Amino acid sequence: MRYSIEGEPLPVVICSVDPGETLVCESGAMSWMSPNMQMETSGGGVGKMLGRMFSGESLFQNRYTAMGGEGTIAFASSFPGSIRAFEIGPGQDIVAQKKAFLASTSGVELSVFFQKKVGSGFFGGEGFIMQRLSGQGLAFLEFDGYVKEYDLQPGQQMVIDTGYLAAMSSTCSVDVQTVPGLKNAIFGGEGIFNTVITGPGHVWLQTMPVPQLAGALIPYLPLNRN
Repeated sequence: MRYSIEGEPLPVVICSVDPGETLVCESGAMSWMSPNMQMETSGGGVGKMLGRMFSGESLFQNRYTAMGGEGTIAFASSFPGSIRAFEIGPGQDIVAQKKAFLASTSGVELSVFFQKKVGSGFFGGEGFIMQRLSGQGLAFLEFDGYVKEYDLQPGQQMVIDTGYLAAMSSTCSVDVQTVPGLKNAIFGGEGIFNTVITGPGHVWLQTMPVPQLAGALIPYLPLNRN
């Protein structure tokens, strides 16, 4: 399979699919395709369906297979931002924010990832449950806004404001810390908790989390105007 990612900040990934090759995506993710791409909707079993539901994805997935020759299929992002390609394999699992998964080759497994510490789940900004991508193949994830990447060494930490964590290597760990000082927490405008990522591993950060954008727009909505 060959692909190109075009059109940021409203990106689309366009895939040239080999005969007999299958791509998997979430329900409604396909944007356009050649007529020889055959679709099949599958749940993959109750366990996998529930795992996808808890991790923020739809219960069912669509499988598109190129029949009788090379096919073309495109998947567009649902929000202004970035689409990134990830090579998934042994020791290369990726943990991502809810709803990040866009599409993948058929060998990639999407499952639920429970954060180890309850505090991380309730206050870390990405919820108690995230997505884990494992198996073997190529996956496309969509992030909100511009993406900045960092490599963390063993024990190296990064403090992240709520919602800005887009994805990380599964070797990283997640925790939360309170903003020091009561005055800072109440009047600092940064909330009470921050997410703390500890290496080793790679971290992907996003600059426009959807909740932050929604909060910024609320004062300008017609119902909030005098």
